[in-house]
Amino acid sequence: MPHENFVSTDWLCAHLGEPDLGVIDASWHLPTTGRAGGGEFQQGHIPGAVFFNIDVIADTSSGLPHMLPDADAFAKAMTALGLGDGMHFVAYDTLGLFASARVWWTFRAFGAGKVSILDGGYPKWLREGRPIETGDARPKPRAFTPKLDPSMVASLDDVRKALAGGAAQVVDARPADRFEGRTPEPRDGLKSGHMPGALNVPFVEIVDHGHLKTGEILGATFAAHGVDLKRPVITTCGSGVSAAILALAVEAAGGTVAGLYDGSWAEWGGRGDCEVVTGPAKKASAASP
Repeated sequence: MPHENFVSTDWLCAHLGEPDLGVIDASWHLPTTGRAGGGEFQQGHIPGAVFFNIDVIADTSSGLPHMLPDADAFAKAMTALGLGDGMHFVAYDTLGLFASARVWWTFRAFGAGKVSILDGGYPKWLREGRPIETGDARPKPRAFTPKLDPSMVASLDDVRKALAGGAAQVVDARPADRFEGRTPEPRDGLKSGHMPGALNVPFVEIVDHGHLKTGEILGATFAAHGVDLKRPVITTCGSGVSAAILALAVEAAGGTVAGLYDGSWAEWGGRGDCEVVTGPAKKASAASP
């Protein structure tokens, strides 16, 4: 059975076409892949889905990739997509579990009552031979009323305070070679390494073929990387996408998310006033208070 933040392909197929269901293709790919979610959406998507472009439905004035938009901009974009109040939103992506987590987090941040991720995503939907459609979406506008929850979003200052004071653990979802500074970042102009005091749980270790691993396995994975799930966690990554997968995993393992660092490494690694270190994370000693 999928975690409570997910719905199954059986469930979604049974509810397709219902007026209060909003199906969202959240597909996004790193620039280095040469793939474009919007073009792939036109080639095939779940019937009735709309495409959520995280690079466009964003604060494009910040200079950082796909930052959370302001409430008015988000409301206008959702209304145009036919994603309105009272609906159950279900996000999916073509990688199984990737940018759908970012859209799940975004809707929750803006106060959506019912938002889920399709367990296994589009790959599972296709493997099962379920229906698809092609071309552009044809949504009917429906008003969305945003209610931003500031506790969902961690700022640069929040992260600095957490690292300095220990009120929350800062956990980075990037691959270990990027976290440790052994390989360059995929975005130009960013330093290699990590924040002093941050921990690393690569998102590839918490996802299995498009599915979030079970709570027991997640708990063991967090423990192996020095994360204490009895303490709050701020999640971070390269640009705020896989940090949302990490937030899903923290919740599924019984922990508490104290916010997602929206700027993530795109902000921290590009600033001259943010310290960067390399090498493995320094885990707290078991004898530490």
